[in-house]
Amino acid sequence: SPRTSVVPAANEVELHPFLRKDEIEAFCAARGIRLIAYSPLARALRLDHPSLEAAAARHGVSTAQVLVRWSVQHGYVPLPKSVRSERVAQNVDVFAFELSAQEMAALDALDERLFTEWEEWGQLDPTALP
Repeated sequence: SPRTSVVPAANEVELHPFLRKDEIEAFCAARGIRLIAYSPLARALRLDHPSLEAAAARHGVSTAQVLVRWSVQHGYVPLPKSVRSERVAQNVDVFAFELSAQEMAALDALDERLFTEWEEWGQLDPTALP
């Protein structure tokens, strides 16, 4: 932008396999901007998805851990939310396993444009400018 010469260090967006942001990812990567993934668990709306369950079973982890690991392997900084201490501990315990290329591809193919935060924003479409 001509209004600033400072490139942001990070961009926080809702990001998970059910809501890919490939254009934003490419834009940020080209400028050295880290992506922070809020709602990386998709508000638990798809934790029972067969692709997640299969990967979780193969690695002996929870489907939430698979989602957090997917973010990490993409280079995102995931911000999973929980009020239960055991889930907080589980959400950070994602470095003892790695998703295979096939598992990552299967999860990458799940995009359904699932915005989980629309209700909080008054049903605004975050992809459209006013």
